[in-house]
Amino acid sequence: MGWLKRLFGMEKPQNAPSYAPQQQSAPQAQAAPTESIPPERMGLSGEYDQSGLAKRVALEFDEEPDLDDIDTIYVAQTGSVVVLKGKAPNQQILNKMVSVAQRVNGATEVNSEQVEIA
Repeated sequence: MGWLKRLFGMEKPQNAPSYAPQQQSAPQAQAAPTESIPPERMGLSGEYDQSGLAKRVALEFDEEPDLDDIDTIYVAQTGSVVVLKGKAPNQQILNKMVSVAQRVNGATEVNSEQVEIA
């Protein structure tokens, strides 16, 4: 089961773009010109979503072959901070998760203090 399905009960959207800055293809907000959605609240389809950043990080984890089957870590967010919780199989996996999460548009920090190494 993928990250999005396990954490948010969602299937991966069709033709979902990468949310990492390297492609600069995050969806555009469907808001009025005077309104804008903060990057950490941007949902998978460009809509406002209180957990948008966490969902986009989960989607990026689904795209990583080394991370797609880990089911002992949870992703949350506090504002623009990605929060990882749970147990990682090893430090290398945790480092990879932090690296992937850091490059998602809207993430200003990744907090992994609540992750234990199994």
